[in-house]
Amino acid sequence: MSRRLSKLLAPALAVSAWCAIAFASEAPPKPTADDSRIGSTVGRILAQEHFRRHAVDDEISKNWLALYLDALDYTRLMFLESDIQEFQKFATALDDEVLRGNLQPGFEIFARYLHRIEQRVALVHDLLKEKLSFDTNERYLKDRTEAPWPKDEEEARRIWRQRVKFEVLQELLAKRKMADAIQIVGKRYDRLLRTVREEDAESVLQIYLTSLAHAFDPHSDYMSPSEMETFAINMKLSLKGIGAVLGAEDGYAKILALVPGGPADLDKRLQVNDRIAGVAQGDGPMEDVVDMKLAKVVEKIRGEKGTDVRLLVIPSKSPDLSAHVEIRLQRDEIKLTEAEAKARLLERSDAEGRVRRYGYLDIPTFYLDFEGTGKGSKSVTRDVRTLLARLQQQGAEGLVIDLRKNGGGALAEVVELAGLFLKKGPVVQVGDASGRVRVLEDDDSSVVCDVPLVVLVSHISASAAEILAAVLQDYGRAVIVGGSSTFGKGTVQKIENLSRYLTRGGALKLTVQKFYRVSGGSTQYRGVIPDLQWPSPMDDLKISEAALKYPLPYNEIAPAYYRPVNRVAPFLPELKQRFQARLAKDPEFAYVREDIERLKAQLADKTVSLNLAARQKERSENQARIEKREKDRKGRMSSEWKVTEITIEDSAGGGPKRAALTKKVLDQAAATLREEDAADPADEVARVTGKEALARADPEYDEGLRILADLVELSGRR
Repeated sequence: MSRRLSKLLAPALAVSAWCAIAFASEAPPKPTADDSRIGSTVGRILAQEHFRRHAVDDEISKNWLALYLDALDYTRLMFLESDIQEFQKFATALDDEVLRGNLQPGFEIFARYLHRIEQRVALVHDLLKEKLSFDTNERYLKDRTEAPWPKDEEEARRIWRQRVKFEVLQELLAKRKMADAIQIVGKRYDRLLRTVREEDAESVLQIYLTSLAHAFDPHSDYMSPSEMETFAINMKLSLKGIGAVLGAEDGYAKILALVPGGPADLDKRLQVNDRIAGVAQGDGPMEDVVDMKLAKVVEKIRGEKGTDVRLLVIPSKSPDLSAHVEIRLQRDEIKLTEAEAKARLLERSDAEGRVRRYGYLDIPTFYLDFEGTGKGSKSVTRDVRTLLARLQQQGAEGLVIDLRKNGGGALAEVVELAGLFLKKGPVVQVGDASGRVRVLEDDDSSVVCDVPLVVLVSHISASAAEILAAVLQDYGRAVIVGGSSTFGKGTVQKIENLSRYLTRGGALKLTVQKFYRVSGGSTQYRGVIPDLQWPSPMDDLKISEAALKYPLPYNEIAPAYYRPVNRVAPFLPELKQRFQARLAKDPEFAYVREDIERLKAQLADKTVSLNLAARQKERSENQARIEKREKDRKGRMSSEWKVTEITIEDSAGGGPKRAALTKKVLDQAAATLREEDAADPADEVARVTGKEALARADPEYDEGLRILADLVELSGRR
């Protein structure tokens, strides 16, 4: 099923009420004349401007078809082998058709996909009526991404029978009764069908044209107008609205959580679990939004700061669905603080009784408000500068920069941010398809933060995060610590707004350049290799550029002229020796090594038992292991550090609190979903590693601080 749509099978992301759905087939979406023009325009731009400079030809067409089928049905559960064979008639035709503006092949395939989902959901309900036994030695192939599609309906029924048993078994393991487990799985697929039926032409077009873009490289995408808005929100970390987190339930938009300080929270009338039946703009007419796609409802509720929106609400405490209440709210700006840079001051006494202070800086993304200007606009560099000032005021002797969850962001920001730690000089080289190379430099000779640095990275660290790690490594300014490598995304994308060519049409994000380190090597494909490497479960998972389809290759160019500061190499042998000695004795990293071995066995097997007793035994063993670790951990616990959290809002001083979509609010929304819905189907990595139970333990963070303490000590001896 679709990578996007399959997420509905995770109840934590899904809606939470029973909805009976008739299985009569509905008319699938069809492309409009505007869609046709968008398709041909996207095809021409990719051929002319993408880094590969590759024509939209038969080779691209074949890859495009395979990617589109994968985007719709990557678990190989919906289509039949006969469908795939039939679709091969498009294998060398999609290129010609899209350039002519004919999108019918993509919509025809989606129509078959919708039809198959309707059949599969009906099949699920039939299978749920059968007697399900969990006392055999049957095993289910949970990872079907490389499996063949079912050859016929008989084989599809066999596979789906195992799939249904697997999902019901997950609920039984969560201590639910059989009747409840069956109902939960049934409504899960009803939600899936409802969501696929809600996909309009814009959504299908986005999946189809993004698959075309991915035939050029994995980071080029077509963005619909609504997707463009989401992209802008994520970059500037703010949106305009009423401050409510919405989910979908029985065709209604449901309030899952309210943002403290937001318009809805301050008004006090809108409550969690209320349902929205209508939306009106200002004094305009009320529009019915029942059974409307959730994204469309959200789009109507959002709007410019200071404007009014009226909501027709069914209060959560009202048993009567006709009991509507109209609520008028004025929109305001909501900050997305969960993705903001944050800092900590850590204090402890050394062996001589002296208080040592270190800073920790978490940068989740390189955000920038492209539309904003001046002091009020959002910028990660501006925020980091503020946090560094606070840490320096408190006497921080060294700094850990955490990029482990940073997937990139604005290129201009990483260049400016690197300048906070380096004197004037090149930060990154950018090369285009013609071989032209541009060197992006920090032109400010001042250094905001001159203390010893340690940078934490992971396989998730990508793009701009890799640029920062690479330049600090090349200059010898920081010790880079992580798994075997970072992600390996070393390409530059530009946003081509299609409004330049069409009255509407969204945008094309396409790869036009590659990043190169100041030392000459690309971060593309290989990523950044840390100076110190700890064991990581992600080393064995396919989380890298190399695991994606059609990535651009690694290459090297001439190095830029730069002057290394050499603040790592003299100490690296001693740092490595201490690091490895600690890892050999650290019980937390012993747990990590044990988890890696279990994960390897899981990945090699790819199947899971459908025997209830065997799974209960396995779960009991996992739980016993987790409890033992927690008990051992409590025995080792000591207040090694005094921690002071520092946020942008704290650093900004006085003034009113901002309405902010924080992790706490998102957790409340997730809890609201879980109140009535199923437990999340077991994440295999979490099941093997006990990730949830171990969430409080972060051995990489702890070891990063120890490495920093070593670096501060050794630097002081120099």
